[in-house]
Amino acid sequence: MSTLRILLADDHVMMREGLKSLVNAQADMEVVGEAGDGRAALLKARELQPDVVVMDISMPELNGIQATGRLKGCCQKSKVLVLTAYDDGGYLRQLLEAGASGYVLKRAAAEELVKAIRVVAAGGVYLDPALAGRVVSGYVGRKRLRGAPQNTELSEREEEVMRLVAWGYTNKEVAAYLNISVKTVETHKTNLMEKLDLKGRADVVRYALRQGWLRET
Repeated sequence: MSTLRILLADDHVMMREGLKSLVNAQADMEVVGEAGDGRAALLKARELQPDVVVMDISMPELNGIQATGRLKGCCQKSKVLVLTAYDDGGYLRQLLEAGASGYVLKRAAAEELVKAIRVVAAGGVYLDPALAGRVVSGYVGRKRLRGAPQNTELSEREEEVMRLVAWGYTNKEVAAYLNISVKTVETHKTNLMEKLDLKGRADVVRYALRQGWLRET
């Protein structure tokens, strides 16, 4: 089993020490570097090319949003997982647009962070359940995803599946919510992603953001 290489970016030393202890206690993870501000995080990421950067939002030099945007331009294989105290859908949207793959609140349980690291490292998107629970259906027009094929109308069921996937539901949870089989969910996901030329869940989330489906109550 390969070890996930983690970079910690937070301006609070005690926070980094706690995170380091948690991460290094996992058999499949190792902290390879630390940074106390956004600019240092960017330099460390370029040098170390970690699998995952655990990034705070509020930091000196460059904030987490700025650092994430720049990091994705130079370290495309490094996934960014935002760990923050801000329970704010506005920050969530900005960070996903900047290229972050996950958003976890600092008040979350330790196992939630560990799970999130593994999810984003595997190429998935992770949204803190406490925040995802406040995200509601908000279809506000059919603005097309820039660059998406034209004449790609989704069926009503495909749209329902896509929204739930964007909110962070697993295939099993989508199936239970819609009272359909897991296989049917998988078929709908395959069809809608082919229609819209989407490559993964990160693309699904960004599509949903541009469609206006994800907004706070």
